Amino acid sequence: MSKKITAAITAVGGFVPEDRLTNFDLEKMVDTNDEWIRTRTGVEERRILKGEGKATSDLVVPAVRELCNKRGIDPSEIECLIVGTVTPDMVFPATANIVCDKLGARNAWSFDVSAACSGFLYTLTLGASLIESGRYKKVVVCGADKMSSIIDYSDRATCIIFGDGAGAVLLEPNEDGYGVLDSILRSDGNGCQYLHMKAGGSARPASIETVMAKEHYVYQEGQAVFKFAVKGMADVSAELLEKNNLTGNDIAWLVPHQANLRIIDATASRMGLSKEKVMINIQKYGNTTAGTLPLCLWDWEKQLKKGDNLVLSAFGGGFTWGATWVKWAY
Repeated sequence: MSKKITAAITAVGGFVPEDRLTNFDLEKMVDTNDEWIRTRTGVEERRILKGEGKATSDLVVPAVRELCNKRGIDPSEIECLIVGTVTPDMVFPATANIVCDKLGARNAWSFDVSAACSGFLYTLTLGASLIESGRYKKVVVCGADKMSSIIDYSDRATCIIFGDGAGAVLLEPNEDGYGVLDSILRSDGNGCQYLHMKAGGSARPASIETVMAKEHYVYQEGQAVFKFAVKGMADVSAELLEKNNLTGNDIAWLVPHQANLRIIDATASRMGLSKEKVMINIQKYGNTTAGTLPLCLWDWEKQLKKGDNLVLSAFGGGFTWGATWVKWAY
């Protein structure tokens, strides 16, 4: 009898731009200050991708290149590449298509997933299912956003939160019980009213009027989103543990979406985890939307041990949210 195939993470890559936008820089741009931003969000600085024509694909490509170098594979060996993003290079083709072209991943089929801050969780579950099917051996899943391209830097409610960055993981078949073991994913379109971009889609196409009205930037009702996010992330993470007969003692690391320190603390508390078991890098990068979870794995990779139980948890616009249990494979 053949063993069950699971999708193990076998390599991690990440990339953040060199340019930093600190809280002190923002003090000169909007009515805010460093202490206010740090106490309410935990962000101290964020990275910004600068340069003519630079796009989300330019964040993803170096992350995937690093992953390939670590694993000792050529991009031509990648069979499928998925990019979770809400800041695609263009409406079409998919950013994933552009990434494959830039990488030389000529044997991969590729597509984008739009699930906002839950983008990486959604892509991870999709990628894992492709491996579990037995049809694919090397699937790359990425989370990346150039949030600076859709942020109004005169809106202090949003410009203090977001940054640019990308992370990627390689999934390969495993028969020893490592990898992506379970996911609970949720969505609720009723949350659209609280967090969205007003124009640019088919419902409200771009026009001189929409541009002048600044409708191509992130719109967020912070208090409402915060309330939903605290409950959503905490509830689904606790539900995942209960479903799999796990407790906080069984978990080595919580890998939470880096939206707000208070949301992260509430999720860890609900799971019964101490702060020492929580990955936090929001102070360095801010909220990179789909990029936060893989960037955490990238930052903590050297501290992870084979067999560690990880819970990845996120909440994003849409609303979308979820939690995934991963047993580390190396």
